[in-house]
Amino acid sequence: MTTTFSRESLTDSSTKVVNAGVIGFGFIGEVHVRAIRAANGIVHSIAAKTLEEAEAAAKKMGIPKAVTIEEMVKDPDIDVIHICTPNVFHAEIASLAIKAGKNVICEKPFAVTLPEAEQLANLAREKKVVATIPFIYRFHPSIREARSRIERLKEPLNLLHGYYLQDWLSLESTVNWRIDPKLGGPSRTFADIGIHWCDLMEFVTGHRITAINAQFMKVFSSRGDQQEISTEDGATMIFRTDKGAQGSLVLSQVSAGRKNKLWFSFESPVESFVFDQESPEELWIGGLTSNQTVMRGAASESEAAKAYSFLPAGHGQGFQDCFNAFIADSYRAICGGVVDGLPTFADGLRAAQLTSAVINSSKTERWVEL
Repeated sequence: MTTTFSRESLTDSSTKVVNAGVIGFGFIGEVHVRAIRAANGIVHSIAAKTLEEAEAAAKKMGIPKAVTIEEMVKDPDIDVIHICTPNVFHAEIASLAIKAGKNVICEKPFAVTLPEAEQLANLAREKKVVATIPFIYRFHPSIREARSRIERLKEPLNLLHGYYLQDWLSLESTVNWRIDPKLGGPSRTFADIGIHWCDLMEFVTGHRITAINAQFMKVFSSRGDQQEISTEDGATMIFRTDKGAQGSLVLSQVSAGRKNKLWFSFESPVESFVFDQESPEELWIGGLTSNQTVMRGAASESEAAKAYSFLPAGHGQGFQDCFNAFIADSYRAICGGVVDGLPTFADGLRAAQLTSAVINSSKTERWVEL
């Protein structure tokens, strides 16, 4: 028996059961499988690099069928395909699935070049499929609370700054497919975590970045058996927005002790808003006469936040809960529902545009307009 995750049953939008296929099965593939089941979807089949790998994953997670990618795409029983492979394969598989009329949930970045991203976004729109990207930090209730309060601000935000720091690549001996541009793409740190921060900033504030000045940081010139690393270990950038704000962002995957430190401060003359993904149950709000910490699940929580605050206060919600909410909302859209704040391939295209601008700025050492 599966457990219903969502605020309301998927069957409120449709009586159809969503059958899912999953392609790829590392850490994030397991996260997808758990979220599918939490949303009352059915993991119909799994595909991987080889059929043997798919069979091993199917056995591990109790998935009934191991198939090839081609078989999954042609299967009339599959409603949605989850793409959890290394980055370089995303666009090809997504294009194949969309052309077959399948809905798609694709890990980011959904394409490693801007032309690929533009083609995919156009294809998804033309085929009228639901195609979403896991910008899952949007689904923290504290994020929805911040967004709701900022929408009501009487003074505009003028300073938007923060950082996203990790340490999982801090040892020179650590090897992962993401450090190989042939698999991960031309940008590593920004394309992996920087786009999360930028998506969150634009989603919460309503501002759009219009100009970027960025620098890449390289700590290691080689790693493992690789002679040379061409992707960045970190980055710094300053930016301007369409509403007249200025901002800055610091990124690193080689900062010791920082596991997944996504932090922002969005500030105006009357109120400031601070969120820390490692302490997601809290939203700090600064004022002129007093400061306050708004806890998730508080009686004063906005309706937007309550929609995603499904555990009693004090019972921590985290990464998997956000992912579950994202998948539940994606399935609700597949079943014909209207969902606010669902990240789609249009948002994936926006991330590709930002990544291209950051790469160009770091190469030319100049401002790049978007």
